Amino acid sequence: MKAAISDDQHDFGREGDPKQVRRTIQISMDDTMRYSPDKLTVKQGETIRLVLTNKGKLMHELVLGSARKLQEHAEVMKKFPDMEHDEPYMAHVPPAKQQVINWQFNQPGEFLFGCLIPGHFEAGMVGRITVVPSKP
Repeated sequence: MKAAISDDQHDFGREGDPKQVRRTIQISMDDTMRYSPDKLTVKQGETIRLVLTNKGKLMHELVLGSARKLQEHAEVMKKFPDMEHDEPYMAHVPPAKQQVINWQFNQPGEFLFGCLIPGHFEAGMVGRITVVPSKP
């Protein structure tokens, strides 16, 4: 049984209700330590389905967050590389597999997504999300 949708608010949004998804964005990741695309623009309040496909032979992940939060988490991952991820803004994607994140970007600003497996973030496996403020 699927857990209830979390109402935890983060500075980069909150878990999205799959029934509220208005757009799906495909993001691929591979062993060149890059995402494609690596820049996204969304409107404040928009709920997006991110379909993450690992085209490489290594484990990769996508973690949404602020630059500071991702840097902090990357440091923790260096100490605990086999750490389990169960937050709705994180997806561990084994080789040749897909995972999905449904996310509501309800806060305007510049945010990041990155692979925090040790060495990947440092190698440039990071992308940028611009959340455009909604009109008053």
